[in-house]
Amino acid sequence: MIYVSDYGGYAGRYLRADLSSGKITIHELEKELPRYYIGGVGFCAKILWDEVGPDTKPLNPDNVLVFATGPLTGTFFHSSGRYVVAAKSPLTGCWGEAHAGGHFGPELKYAGYDMAILEGKATNPVYLYVDDDFLELKDAAHLWGRDTNETTKAIREELGDPTIKVACIGQAGENLVRYACIISDFYRAAGRTGMGAVMGSKNLKAIAVRGSKSILATSSMKYMEAATEAFRKVTETWGEACESSLGRYGTPNLVEVEASIGRLPTKNHIFGIYDHADDIGSEVLEKRYRAMRESCFSCGIQCKFISEVRSGAYAGTTTSGPEYETIMAFGSNCLNNNVESIIHANLLCNLCGLDTISAGKVVSFAMECYDKGIVTRREADDLDLSWGNSDAIVQLVHRISKREGLGDLLAEGSRIAARRLGRGAEEFAIQVKGMEVSGQDGRAHQSSGLTHATAARGADHLTSLSCLEEKGYEETAGTRYGSERAKDLVNPLSTTYRGRLVKDLEDLFVLTDSLIICKYGVMWPPIFYFDDFAKVIPPLTGMVEYDDIGELRLTAERICNLRKAFNAREGLTRKDDTLPKRFLREPMPSGPGAGYVCNLDPMLDEYYEARGWDKESGLPLRKALTRVGLEDVADDLEALGRLGG
Repeated sequence: MIYVSDYGGYAGRYLRADLSSGKITIHELEKELPRYYIGGVGFCAKILWDEVGPDTKPLNPDNVLVFATGPLTGTFFHSSGRYVVAAKSPLTGCWGEAHAGGHFGPELKYAGYDMAILEGKATNPVYLYVDDDFLELKDAAHLWGRDTNETTKAIREELGDPTIKVACIGQAGENLVRYACIISDFYRAAGRTGMGAVMGSKNLKAIAVRGSKSILATSSMKYMEAATEAFRKVTETWGEACESSLGRYGTPNLVEVEASIGRLPTKNHIFGIYDHADDIGSEVLEKRYRAMRESCFSCGIQCKFISEVRSGAYAGTTTSGPEYETIMAFGSNCLNNNVESIIHANLLCNLCGLDTISAGKVVSFAMECYDKGIVTRREADDLDLSWGNSDAIVQLVHRISKREGLGDLLAEGSRIAARRLGRGAEEFAIQVKGMEVSGQDGRAHQSSGLTHATAARGADHLTSLSCLEEKGYEETAGTRYGSERAKDLVNPLSTTYRGRLVKDLEDLFVLTDSLIICKYGVMWPPIFYFDDFAKVIPPLTGMVEYDDIGELRLTAERICNLRKAFNAREGLTRKDDTLPKRFLREPMPSGPGAGYVCNLDPMLDEYYEARGWDKESGLPLRKALTRVGLEDVADDLEALGRLGG
């Protein structure tokens, strides 16, 4: 067996903890993993394909939970503080992954591990303590029932080190809320697909990490030159924008941007424009609630801020954020312009460990069901779920995390809740594959509709979202995709070339999530592309074959195909790559997208063609899998009758 010691940028080891037996082992990282899957999401795809079968139940002990870093994690590269968590999702029943920034990922790498793989279920609550080569499962009975802040502080005090990095769950994860998240560094959420519920199902309260090892590049000088150039490119590209938009306001600046292009989800995605967007946008947060600025590891943008409510019903609320998606979910999408209640709901989600997107979206789902008479006041535990009732929103967050009353139903996610309610409720569950739609709308921005439909983990914008249309990056579009296509590509209402565009960006984004860095280097404004990564990977890792952009693209396609194969093995087909009826049949009533629905089918056909997948079934074809070196995967799918063609 050849191991990864020949490659730079990697710790060269991973740990595996069998929570059922209490046994923890250290393994050398096989060389084929970096060579064919890079790191991060690529590692997760390979591990989950090999170890999680179609008979695995997401909340059963045989589900495998992977914390993974990439070769850039913890190095001097822009925004390289991220990590990914993956497992079969309890929310969707298919591929699940979640990402977080901060400092936990680099610390795991400094402790000497590229991955931590968790399997089985502990008899009693435990947390995993990692201190370089010292590994121990410690009793966590005294932590069970505590929120994420209390848990982090208690572990640091218990271990006698206030600098230890902790990733943990709150009460939502313990109570197996299907969209519970994992919180690290107090505020950083690995938010989507219910990875916190998987931790809870394993009786794993937290992972605490302290590391003192180094990460070495194969060619240190050349890598530093490439990394320095990347920092220069980020700061020069953002330039004034860092001071006037993201760097000044953080992601809340998107409230105004999304409203201006008619893509701000409002009233459970009925509208794309919110008349009170200014009440919950970036200006009011900066002027009235900004307490301090913070940053993730090695970031030149530093878009994180602490908000504080100093008076009123929510006085004393202090938390990081809220981010754009949280403001959208608890604000415009619920017709709630009480920004202080949004900040407080954000704090509650951080403390109990809830994905703010899904939490806010199940609340808006409940409000529309209440509005339509599907949920009565008695069924709502005597809460008035009228649109915009900020107190009811906050109360529902409490009840969801504790699974109390109506909160117990909503803790299942909008898809399951709608099926159980019946009476037409499914029409108002704005979800794809079981995951609530993030803060975009495919009627006003056609490519975001295709992104939501095709993303492996459900209605997710961070799988392939194009931002070329948002600000008219015609020059960038022309450089990447040809000047003859540029005019159509920067038109958000056009469907021309969208299938190939989304495929290309999905490949780029999966590479970003495998290396692993923040999407603000590749998304908006577009900065890093395949050629930029081809300059970085060889001097860091020594994998000289990756100075060939074609080889880099092939690896990205391999990872995307393996995620797709995972879902195909679970029985997902073209019928699952779809959108809610609201996007497909109800024209946008106002704004720039007025009169449009998302014209999904032709874009989906083009996307499948670009991928080499079967258009009729949406399943991968053997030749597509073989082209990227996944012949064994094709064999397995064929044996199950889940191969296209």
